[in-house]
Amino acid sequence: MSDDRPAYDRVLLKLSGEALMGENRRLAIDPDTVNQICKEVSEIAHMGVQVALVVGGGNIFRGLSASARGLNRVTGDYMGMLATVINSLALQDYLERYNLQTRVMTAIKMEEVAEPFIRRRAVHHLEHGCVVIFGAGTGNPYFTTDTAATLRAVEIEADVIFKATKVDGVYDKDPLQFPDAVKFDRLTYMQVLQKQLKVMDTTAVTLCMENNLPIVVFKLNEPGNLKKAILGEKLGTNVSGD
Repeated sequence: MSDDRPAYDRVLLKLSGEALMGENRRLAIDPDTVNQICKEVSEIAHMGVQVALVVGGGNIFRGLSASARGLNRVTGDYMGMLATVINSLALQDYLERYNLQTRVMTAIKMEEVAEPFIRRRAVHHLEHGCVVIFGAGTGNPYFTTDTAATLRAVEIEADVIFKATKVDGVYDKDPLQFPDAVKFDRLTYMQVLQKQLKVMDTTAVTLCMENNLPIVVFKLNEPGNLKKAILGEKLGTNVSGD
């Protein structure tokens, strides 16, 4: 394979909301961190890769945690969906600084700030070189942004989901807490489910398995990792079929 030949034509990158906070955690959306993420996304987009994004909202509001403290779960989940739209707009602003046409599409209609999600329109945007950011989850409570990312990836017929995390792959336990944690280079969907590994939630992994959609889990905050993943280099953990 050529050094600059992408291994994928269309990808979906899943980011956590916390990824936008950076290391200092003083800001819900750290401009330098968002800029670095968008710089790396722009590099692969300018290589001709069609890029879609889904970002969580946990840096602003986490519905499940709020419901545990007494807030109605459905209300909390809708508040979390709105937080993902805030993050999506921030990503859009910074991506456009790198001369990328960008569209935010939301599962909840808010046409003054974003387009409503329509699958055919999303594919049209991707085919014409736009980076598409999917906000507001699935539009339904009780579903995570992991599930939303998988659903959108299946709908747009993405080749792969890139799951960007704080660590360099999937481990048998949290490597930030346990020095003896063992990293997996490859996993099957069933292994992820049986071992209850924290790759994505069960619904998301099952949906990937049913649609044979591979997941690549890699460390976000190492410059160049996203490009390495696009080029098909060995990186992080690859989750696929048998």
